[in-house]
Amino acid sequence: MLNTFAQHLSLPNLEVERLLSLNLENLLNEKAVQILLQSLNVSLLQQTLPTAATVLSEKLPPFYGWLKQELGVKRVPDSPDHTTRWVVNFLNNQESLTRLVDLHCSIPSSSLKSATPRLVSLFASVADPEVRQEWQRAIALLCLVIIVGVREGERSLQTI
Repeated sequence: MLNTFAQHLSLPNLEVERLLSLNLENLLNEKAVQILLQSLNVSLLQQTLPTAATVLSEKLPPFYGWLKQELGVKRVPDSPDHTTRWVVNFLNNQESLTRLVDLHCSIPSSSLKSATPRLVSLFASVADPEVRQEWQRAIALLCLVIIVGVREGERSLQTI
C-alpha cells in the first residue's frame, strides 16, 4: 500500500506514512494533500469518464468478489455503477471527500490497505499513459483519504 501511494502520488514513503498518521481533518488541511487534490487533471478525468466506466464495469465485479471472498468485506456494491456514479459526482463537485469516508466506514482499515493496490491497478490496462496515470493518481488519492478517515473512526471506537 505504501508503495502504491508513493508511486502514484509521487511522494516518499516517509511522507506517505506521515500522512497516514494524521486525522482526517488534518489530512484534508495538509498543504501537500491540497496540492495533490488541486493538481488532479479534472478536465482529463471528466473527458475520459467513458474509459473509466468501461474499466470499472469490466474489472470491478471480480474485485468486489475478491473483497467478499478473500477479505470478508460484507457490504460490497451490487454493481460497478455505484462506484462509477460516485467518481462522476466527485469530479463534478457533487460529492465530498468526507461523504466518501462515511460510505466506507464499515470496512476495516486492514481490508482497505490490502485493497488499495489492487484497486489502483485496475487502470493498468488503459492504453494511453497520461489517462492511465491520472486515473491511478486520482484513485490512489481517494484511497488515501478513505484509509485515514476509517482509521480515525477505528481509533475513536477503541477509546470508548
